Amino acid sequence: MPFDAARARARFPIFEDAALVFLDSAASAQKPQAVLDALAHHYQRDNANIHRGVYDLSARATAAYEAARARVAAFLGAASPDEIVFTRGATEAINLVAQSFVRPRLGPGDEILVTEMEHHANIVPWQLIAEATGAVVVPAPVTDAGDLDLDAFAARVSSRTKFISVVHVSNAIGTVNPIADIIEIAKKNGIPTLIDAAQSVTHVPLDVQALGCDFLAFSGHKLYGPTGIGALYGRAELLAAMPPYQGGGDMIERVSFSGTTFAAPPARFEAGTPHIAGAVGLGAAIDWLTAQGLADVAAYEATLLDAALEALDALAGVHVVGRPRERASVISFLVDGLHPSDVGTLLDGYGIAVRTGHHCAWPLMDRLGVPGTTRLSVGVYNTLDDIERFSRALTRIVERFAR
Repeated sequence: MPFDAARARARFPIFEDAALVFLDSAASAQKPQAVLDALAHHYQRDNANIHRGVYDLSARATAAYEAARARVAAFLGAASPDEIVFTRGATEAINLVAQSFVRPRLGPGDEILVTEMEHHANIVPWQLIAEATGAVVVPAPVTDAGDLDLDAFAARVSSRTKFISVVHVSNAIGTVNPIADIIEIAKKNGIPTLIDAAQSVTHVPLDVQALGCDFLAFSGHKLYGPTGIGALYGRAELLAAMPPYQGGGDMIERVSFSGTTFAAPPARFEAGTPHIAGAVGLGAAIDWLTAQGLADVAAYEATLLDAALEALDALAGVHVVGRPRERASVISFLVDGLHPSDVGTLLDGYGIAVRTGHHCAWPLMDRLGVPGTTRLSVGVYNTLDDIERFSRALTRIVERFAR
């Protein structure tokens, strides 16, 4: 049966404010009641530190935390929950891989291959380790339409390429990259891969075993879960060979002043007290979204994007930035005579929340020749009425201010 957006929207308390049109889910999604309830239940009934307590309350907290890990593993199609490391988000997950897996394997002249459409979180960590090791970060080009030039990407792979890290869905213009083809290119050349799935995990069904990627990172707050929690998937044999990223409690086997031995993954990479409630909330978010049917959600969201594109294209003086072959989640646009920030502020006056700026994708903005954009992004709770209200508001703004 068709996806029931009105029923889904009713599960989000923030939309009791009927005036709100929230079109900024790519930055951070709203939270359904199921997630809020899971967080409240944890703090009210199960709050205790994990792994260290022999009492019942601690055992319940530990069980809930590890059950959330199992939910993430099942959601991503991982072979085992032990392949899931909880992090603060995709940014920390990428930094963990950069410092613990990639940096020890780099030398002067080695290369890390990315694309021109990466989020800063998938550029800056590689630049930091490249500066420290003498390696080079190589960007593969993006076409004028905003698609990855796959032939040029393949041509940039060489004997010097030691790692490939690619975004699945561009947070700035919505391009869906052909990650299966990218991973195939990498495998033919014996190069390990990381997929930045921060945008795609909410909109595109994923199976890490079928894809064959070595690492995958995402953030919980874009998945209708809490902020400050995310996860790294890593193939078990790779995680087992990686040194810790941070030191502290709960990631050790034994500590003495003559030396320390470390726990097996994933505990090795979760130093200190983790965001226990965040993991529980993330598990609840995954359960809730899975129950909606991710493929049905993706198909429904595609209708919203089509409607938004049609509305934007009908307005003189409005220009969509990026026309990728396949799009998910977001649309960026410009209005003649208005700065993107001004467009966002004017839309806010109509109760419509969008994002403006370079979207942490400055190199992509440079490539496309724009200083920034106004960006709308859809979520499971958006409706065609939201798109219509956005369209009416933007029409008034264009008629009054654009030139």
